[in-house]
Amino acid sequence: MVKGKIVDATTGAPIEAATIYAETLRDSSLISYTITNAQGIFALEGKTAYKKARLAFSSNGFKSQTKEVALESEMELGSIKMEEQAQQLEGVDLIGERVPITVKSDTLEFNADSFKTRPDATVEDVLKKLPGVEVASDGTITVNGKEVNKVLVNGQVFFSTDPKVATKTLSKDIISKIQITDTKTKEQEFIGEEGDGENKTINLTLKEDKNKGYMGRLSGGYGTDDRYQANGLVNYFNDTQRISVLGSSNNINNPGFSFDEIYEMVGDAGGGMNINRNGGFSIGNVSFGFGQGITTSSTLGGSYADQEKGKYRIDGNYFFSYSDSFNDEKIARENILPDGSFFTDTETSFVGNTNSNQGSANLEFDIDKTTRITVQPNLNINNTNSTNTENTVSTDEEGNLINSNNSLETSDGFRRNFSNRVELMKKLDTVGGYIRLYFNNNNAVSNSESFINSQSSIFGDDPSDQELDQETIIDNSNDRYEVGAAYRQSLGKDLYLDLRYGYENQEQNNERAVSNLDEGSGDYIYNAMLSSDFNFKVNKHVPEIRIGSNGKKFRFNVRARLEQISLDNQDFIQSTSFSNDYSKILLGSFFNYNKGSKRLSVRYNTGLNLPSVNQLQPVPNVSNPLNIIEGNPNLDPEVNHRVYLNFNNYNWKDRTGLFAYSGINFEQSKVVSVTTTDENFIRTTTYENVDGNYNGWMGANYSKQIKKDSIYSFKFTIGPSVNIGKQVGFTNGSRLEAKTFSFNPRVGLLFNYKEMLEIEPEYRLGINSTRYNLDNVEDIDFTTHNLAVKLTSYWPKNVVFGNDITYSYNGNLSDGFDKDAIFWNVSLGVQMFKKKATLKVLAYDLLNQNINTRRTTGQDFVQDFQGTALRRYFMGSLTIKFDSFGGKGAPNKGGGPRFIRF
Repeated sequence: MVKGKIVDATTGAPIEAATIYAETLRDSSLISYTITNAQGIFALEGKTAYKKARLAFSSNGFKSQTKEVALESEMELGSIKMEEQAQQLEGVDLIGERVPITVKSDTLEFNADSFKTRPDATVEDVLKKLPGVEVASDGTITVNGKEVNKVLVNGQVFFSTDPKVATKTLSKDIISKIQITDTKTKEQEFIGEEGDGENKTINLTLKEDKNKGYMGRLSGGYGTDDRYQANGLVNYFNDTQRISVLGSSNNINNPGFSFDEIYEMVGDAGGGMNINRNGGFSIGNVSFGFGQGITTSSTLGGSYADQEKGKYRIDGNYFFSYSDSFNDEKIARENILPDGSFFTDTETSFVGNTNSNQGSANLEFDIDKTTRITVQPNLNINNTNSTNTENTVSTDEEGNLINSNNSLETSDGFRRNFSNRVELMKKLDTVGGYIRLYFNNNNAVSNSESFINSQSSIFGDDPSDQELDQETIIDNSNDRYEVGAAYRQSLGKDLYLDLRYGYENQEQNNERAVSNLDEGSGDYIYNAMLSSDFNFKVNKHVPEIRIGSNGKKFRFNVRARLEQISLDNQDFIQSTSFSNDYSKILLGSFFNYNKGSKRLSVRYNTGLNLPSVNQLQPVPNVSNPLNIIEGNPNLDPEVNHRVYLNFNNYNWKDRTGLFAYSGINFEQSKVVSVTTTDENFIRTTTYENVDGNYNGWMGANYSKQIKKDSIYSFKFTIGPSVNIGKQVGFTNGSRLEAKTFSFNPRVGLLFNYKEMLEIEPEYRLGINSTRYNLDNVEDIDFTTHNLAVKLTSYWPKNVVFGNDITYSYNGNLSDGFDKDAIFWNVSLGVQMFKKKATLKVLAYDLLNQNINTRRTTGQDFVQDFQGTALRRYFMGSLTIKFDSFGGKGAPNKGGGPRFIRF
C-alpha cells in the first residue's frame, strides 16, 4: 500500500480528485490507481508481483509528476506538492501520458489504453473493465446503478442513441477516451447545467491517428433449416465528419446491429426484441417488424454526422426495413368472478409483414455565442398486413363447456407520422439568465381495412349460434401542435427563478365504417349502429413556476404547474357529443446532494393522463362477440403521484460500488375496466375511475472488483430488489383487488484470466405472490429461477470458443405449459489474417429446449402464455474486418481505399 497526500505547492491546500497510478517500468502497463479524497489523502492498493514501479500523480490544472519507487508492503510518501499549470489549453493532450482516470466537475474520464483487453476487443469489452460500470448480457450498460441511455462518438450520435450500436461495433483500439456524464437535455447542454442524474451518457473520443480513415465489418452465414444471416457496417471518419452505412438480412430474429465476434449469429431467445404482441423490435427510435414468434428481416440504412464547434452540429439517419413474422400462441386464463371463476383457453396463429421508411435528423446552429437554434425532424412511414386466427373455448369450474368462438381476421394498414421540434435558446446578459422558445408538431395519418369472420356458440340450457362476417375501414388523422416559452432569472449565485408556459392543441378525426355481410346479396351492408365518425379536440394551457438552485454540492428545485384542459368530442353518425373541462394543480420537487463520489437524490412528481378516445367513445366494439367493449364519456383524467429516492457511491480505494433506490407511485382516479358477465359468460366491458391503485419498488446493488496486474481480474455483483403493487377493478358490481409482491435477488460474477479465459455466471431468483380480497379466490404463489453462465476462451492463440448456457424455471404454470428449459448456444471460431477474419460455426439452442412461456396476474385474472420460439439450428459463417486510418492509405491521401493490417 502506498499512502500520501497531494497538496497545492503554492497554497498548501489539499487537492481533491487527483489521480495517482502505478505502472510497470517495462511497458507502462497499468498496475493500480486511485484518487484523492476531499483532504487530498490517497491510499494506493493492489496485488502485484512487480518489485519496482513508476508512480504518477495527475490533476486537472496542475503539472503532472512521476517517480520510480521500489514497492514495499507499506509505503508513506508524505505530501506531494503539485505546481499549478500556468496556462491550460483546452483540447491539448500530453503525448505519452496515460492517466487512467480523470475526475472533472461533471465528467468521469477513462483512458481506454490503460485498461488491458485482448487485441480485437470492442468498446463493450473495455467497459466491463471500468470501475462502477456494469454490462448486462443483453448489452445494457449501467454506471453506479444508472442506465446509460446514450452513447456518442466524438460528441455525435452514432446511427441512433441506442448504446449497443456503438459499443458492440466499434473496436477498442480506435478509442482514446471514454467520458461518462449525466445525460442532459438540449436546454441543460446549452446553459451548461448538469443533468438530473437519472441516466448516463458515454462519449467515445477517437484517437488522433484514427480520426481520418475508415473501418468496416462484413459477416455472412448459412445453417440448417435454411437459417441465414448477413450484415455489414462501414464507417468513414474525417475529423469531425462521419459517414456510416449498414445493411443486414436474416431469419433468426436478429435486428442486424450486433457484431459480437462470438455470438453475432445468435437470434433472440424469446422470439423478438420485445414482448408486445405484433409490436416489433426496435433499436433506439428505429422499429422493425412484428414482435413475437420468428421474424425474417432485412435492413438498409445510413448515417451522417458533422460539427464545427461554435457554429453547428448536425447528424441524421435513414433506414429502410422489411420484415415478416409468424407466431402460434397458447393462452390459459382464469377469469375471477365474485362468486367463482370460469376459464378460457385460446389458441392463435399469426402471420404478418411490414415495410418501413424512417428518417430523422438533429440540426444545431449557433448564431452567435449566446443564441442557438435546434431543429429535429422525424418521418416514419409503415405499411403492414396480417392474418390472425383465434380459437377460444370457455368452461366453468366443473369443466362444463360454456361458449366458444372461432375467428379469422385479415388486416392491411398504412401509417405516416411526421414530427418536428424547433427550439430557440438565448442566454441573457444577466448571470445564468436565458430564454427558450419552442414549437412542436406531430402529424399522423393511419388507415386500415380489416375483415373478420367469426362463429360463436353458447351452450347450456339455452344454446345458440352466431356468425359474424364484418368489414371495418378506419381513416384516422391526428394533428398535435405545441408552443411554449421558458424564462430564467438569476436570484443570486446559484439560485434561480423559472417561469414557463406551454399551449397544446390536438385534433383527431376518426372515421370507422363497419359493414356486415348480407348473405342474400353477398355484399357488405353499412351498419350505422356500429360505425362512428368523430372529431376529438383537446386544448391545454400549462403555466409553471419553479425555484431552484444549482450549487456545486446541493441542487434542488420546487415547482408548481396548472394544467387547464378542455376536451370536446362530437360523433356525426351516432349524433352524440360530450365535452369536459379539467383544471389540476400539479406539484413537483427535486433534491440532489453530491459529495465526492456520493450522490443522494429525492424526487416527487405528479402527472396527468387523459383517458384514451377508445375509453371515452360510447360506441360498442363487437369485434369479439364474447367481450363487447364500450367507452364512458364521463371519465376524469388520472393523476399519478410518484416519490423516488436514490443513493449511489463508488469507493475508489476499495473498488466497491453501492447504489440503493426506492420509489412508489400512487394512481388517483385511475381508469379501470368494469366488466359484467352474464349467465352465458358473455362479457361487457366499460371503464370507470377508481382510487387505490399503487405500485412500489426498492432495491440495492453492491459490486466489488479485485485485480492483480494483468494476470486476473474478478468482479462480483449482488442485487436484491422488491416490488409491491395493488390493482383494483370491478366485476359484476363487486370490487376486486389484487395485491402483488415479488422478491428478486441477483448474483453475478465476472472472472478474466490473462485475457485468455472469461467466465460470467449469473443467478436470478423470483419469488412471486398475489393476494385477492375475495374469499372464494385462491391466492397465488410461484417461484422462478434463472441461472446463466457465459464462458469464452481465447486459447489456444487465434481460436475462440464460446458457451452461453441458461437454465430457466417458471413455477406454477398450468398443465400443458413447459415450465423449465436449458438454453445452450455454442460457438467455435478461428481468427485468421492477423485477426482480420474469423471463420466460425455455431450451435443455437443445442439441446432444442428453447421455450417462450410466462405467467401474469391481474385483479380479475390469472393467465399463462406460451408462444413460438426460435429452436435449434447450426450455422457456419465468415466475418471480415478491414480498416485504414491516418498516414499511408488514408482516404484523403488519394489513390483510393486500401486494406491494411489484414
